[in-house]
Amino acid sequence: MKGKIKILIVEDDMIIAANISLQLSKLGYEVTGIESRGEDAIKHALDNHPDIILMDIQLKGKLNGIEAAKQIQNKADIPLIYLTANSDDVSFQKAKETHPYAFISKPFTKLNLERTIALVVEKIPNENKGGHESDALTECLDDRIFIRNNGKLIKLMLDDILYIEAERNYCNIVTVNQKYLIVCPLNSFCQKMESKDFLRVHRSYVVNIKKLDAVADSHLEINRKVIPISKMYKEDLMRSIRRV
Repeated sequence: MKGKIKILIVEDDMIIAANISLQLSKLGYEVTGIESRGEDAIKHALDNHPDIILMDIQLKGKLNGIEAAKQIQNKADIPLIYLTANSDDVSFQKAKETHPYAFISKPFTKLNLERTIALVVEKIPNENKGGHESDALTECLDDRIFIRNNGKLIKLMLDDILYIEAERNYCNIVTVNQKYLIVCPLNSFCQKMESKDFLRVHRSYVVNIKKLDAVADSHLEINRKVIPISKMYKEDLMRSIRRV
């Protein structure tokens, strides 16, 4: 990743937020801003595209940190670190659903903050790191896509793809016989894929509607894989099924 890592701080305690901002600046990171409300954090993240979001779970206003994170993730794949003073299991399980890269418990030390962010930065896809060429989606045609895999261009026919699953800034392309992990956020994949047979049904899943085995109220099944259906995508799914 070129240049400074950009970090958005979402924290409603301004003393804590200012201290975090100071520490991050000293460590060489660029702070894109400090937001205290979930609604403002969503707008900032989508307008400024930080590399990492430090998100307090408990925020003042209509949205807590988990709800704000979900809305951001519906439109952008940005690595998330939760700041939390609340260690109850219910909050942890809800936060886990957004697949954060890490949790930082309050009160935290400078060393704890430094190490956690350094570990997350190492996980962010970086095509230039160590001269390694990452697997990536390179070309989309009417009936096939080409991905770079182990230094080769691999052709995948669209009819062979069952579904695509997001894994932070990666995508798992799942076929009947194999799974391919590529460096490509699901949002970017959707923008490149223009086939009418592929439909987003959840923030983490795009499915080949020709491969559906069953559809229930809240999930569908493809090749024994149970895939959740988000309410916001259900109407499009049912409309597409009627056309198949």
